[in-house]
Amino acid sequence: MSAPAPSPLAIVDAEPLPRQEEVLTDAALAFVAELHRRFTPRRDELLARRAERRAEIARTSTLDFLPETAAIRADDSWKVAPAPAALNDRRVEITGPTDRKMTINALNSGAKVWLADFEDASAPTWENVVVGQVNLIDAYTRNIDFTDPGSGKSYALRPDEELATVVMRPRGWHLNERHLADADGTPVPGAFVDFGLYFFHNAQRLLDLGKGPYFYLPKTESHLEARLWNDVFVFAQDYVGIPQGTIRATVLIETITAAYEMEEILYELRDHASGLNAGRWDYLFSIVKNFRDGGPRFVLPDRNAVTMTAPFMRAYTELLVRTCHKRGAHAIGGMAAFIPSRRDAEVNKVAFEKVRADKDREANDGFDGSWVAHPDLVPIAMESFDRVLGDKPHQKDRLREDVHVEAADLIAIDSLEAKPTYQGLVNAVQVGIRYIEAWLRGLGAVAIFNLMEDAATAEISRSQIWQWINAGVEFENGDRATPELARKVAAEELSGIRQEIGEQAFAAGHWQEAHDLLLKVSLDENYADFLTLPAYEQLKG
Repeated sequence: MSAPAPSPLAIVDAEPLPRQEEVLTDAALAFVAELHRRFTPRRDELLARRAERRAEIARTSTLDFLPETAAIRADDSWKVAPAPAALNDRRVEITGPTDRKMTINALNSGAKVWLADFEDASAPTWENVVVGQVNLIDAYTRNIDFTDPGSGKSYALRPDEELATVVMRPRGWHLNERHLADADGTPVPGAFVDFGLYFFHNAQRLLDLGKGPYFYLPKTESHLEARLWNDVFVFAQDYVGIPQGTIRATVLIETITAAYEMEEILYELRDHASGLNAGRWDYLFSIVKNFRDGGPRFVLPDRNAVTMTAPFMRAYTELLVRTCHKRGAHAIGGMAAFIPSRRDAEVNKVAFEKVRADKDREANDGFDGSWVAHPDLVPIAMESFDRVLGDKPHQKDRLREDVHVEAADLIAIDSLEAKPTYQGLVNAVQVGIRYIEAWLRGLGAVAIFNLMEDAATAEISRSQIWQWINAGVEFENGDRATPELARKVAAEELSGIRQEIGEQAFAAGHWQEAHDLLLKVSLDENYADFLTLPAYEQLKG
């Protein structure tokens, strides 16, 4: 390992945290600083390229597979690196933030993998960023327990062999970490902070445990962004002195542009790739964002009306399975976001049947695993995949050569018969306000109406409000989507929340702030690329 120089990074405007010195060591910060120095300029270029591509989509209202990479797609000889033993069976994965209780519960959940999330399920307060790293270190050294102050219930880890394998998700390329800056005052990309601290402290420790540093890469928009991650991995492994190929990365295909570059993304990461994942809500958000001025044929109906059986969603997921298996990678399915009710058995029964049908479909389509948001859903998803996989760790031998997807199939939004509804507008406002309020309190994963919502669902909510208004959608009740109607619905929701929770709780929360921010990003003529960018400016801590 290189001898650590004093870190040129400064901690900015952050209150000291318990045990932060265990994470923010000189050596770890020197590594993060080197990532920043070497790779942030390329990150900046890639963000500029996103804007150029978006402008091209606005001009043409179409997308296609890249002609310049046709040779990579046509070459049947290359495969990704074989999966390490700890990532060979991924039939059920649970997702969630890295707070102490969730860390223990997720590792104990019976799922094969835990997506330890510093991204959409975590509001990036400095405490969440740093203490999340502490919790993972404590989990790997078995120095973690938790007693719920409300119930008095205690939580502790099961034996090592019963614990889920951790796949950590850092923040996307677009988010900076305002509390860590270089000598010029430039903030370090959050991706490098999350990846760098985790990798530096845990890479060797994980190898000693028979596992490794495994990552989920979010919000990727092109194979060039995957190439940057690959170069980061190569540098990082050399820096700490572990073998090349130790890192494994699963890329979320949750942007419409990435759906046209799945093979190229795997190719760029082929020595480090372990799979692709179908990220449903961010994918819909990306379609709205990129085709927001494409006219009526790109207007999405209510988000809950866009099921995975919609033709354009089916094209996306089947292409993902075929692409992964052609290249020897795992294909991981989407999220079951239902949160069981402790009070309503009938709600649970209906929801469990929907989850079961969804997971049965994924397993039968050839997926090698799938996501759930709650431990109670692990057995349901496990049953679906056990039925198809049996004793096999995956089904990569199902090549799905029957799948043929044309470029136009992926954006055939107008193949849907469902239309936007007034209740869909109400739901988007309700979810948007309630989620943003919790996010501003530092919570990234929030149970709302029996669904686990994260930043991706807030993004699709505010994007649909924006799209429906700008497209002049007329709802089934005769109302037209207008800024005035959105403000009326939002005011009614805010009043309803005040009555529901009482004046004291209302005053203690961030409800007016959340209401105002939702309307700002939903009604501004200039569409904000990410809700979390203006929200981060208002996030305390």
